[in-house]
Amino acid sequence: MVKPDKSRYVYLYLPSAEDKARWESLARKAGVPLSRFVIEVVENAIAEESDFKPRKELMKELGRLRAENKELRDDLKQKKIVIERYENELRRYRSEAFLDSGFEGVRRYNKEIIRILQRSGTVDSYRLLEELNIDPTDSDLVNSVSRQLEDLEAYGLVARTAHGWRWVG
Repeated sequence: MVKPDKSRYVYLYLPSAEDKARWESLARKAGVPLSRFVIEVVENAIAEESDFKPRKELMKELGRLRAENKELRDDLKQKKIVIERYENELRRYRSEAFLDSGFEGVRRYNKEIIRILQRSGTVDSYRLLEELNIDPTDSDLVNSVSRQLEDLEAYGLVARTAHGWRWVG
């Protein structure tokens, strides 16, 4: 008989007797002693987690990822500002035809105005401007929307009510 080497023992204290019984049951089902079962489970976990890193390395990586995340958030914020400026400039460009009283030619109506009115039923002017992402203090864009609504009203597509504008088209 082989004499056990005490230097190779590992003592494990489980959270409860039920946990020990569960582990022994699983070992019996696997047809191996409890010690062999625990060794196999631990070795399999280590093999799956081959990129195991100490806590210090994980903290460094976490710090690097947080810095990278902040940099990406700042970059995204700048890009959103640029896009918002471009969209505002595009709105201004598209509204020029409605701001020039002497304009001749074909005017393109803002399809978003029509979609909002069709979807919402009756919409007051402030909510409409909010949904169009137009600053109420930007008088040119507000005038452009007002003229489009008045033209749509003249064509019988919208109606002005006490509560705002309503799609009738």
